[in-house]
Amino acid sequence: MRRRSVLAAGAALVVLGADLAHEALTPTPFHHTRPAGVFVLGAVVALALLALAPRVPSLVVALGAGIAAGGALGIAVSGFAWGGVPDPFVAGGLTFNVSDLAIGAGDALLIVSVAAHAWAHRGALREPV
Repeated sequence: MRRRSVLAAGAALVVLGADLAHEALTPTPFHHTRPAGVFVLGAVVALALLALAPRVPSLVVALGAGIAAGGALGIAVSGFAWGGVPDPFVAGGLTFNVSDLAIGAGDALLIVSVAAHAWAHRGALREPV
């Protein structure tokens, strides 16, 4: 479990660092203002992902959780640092940032890998805990 925990935490730190560096180096007039509770909730969800996902014996699950957690931490830190989340990417009528991309990619990887792990170990799902 230690290896999975380190992988998840490392992925979260890489995503968080990339997001904050990109936002600091890319000034933008677009910001999402959100209540402080949203940023606190994001940090709580990130910590829960980092604590719980490594319990699943799968490196891919840990990686997906780490990427999603890094995105959630990026939203939380950005919100408190800039008073709103900067959105340096603009595509049509959408604005987003590295954190948004990481949350989407991490969640997709997490869902697919948990489903694959459950399918591969479906016999164990019927065992009493």
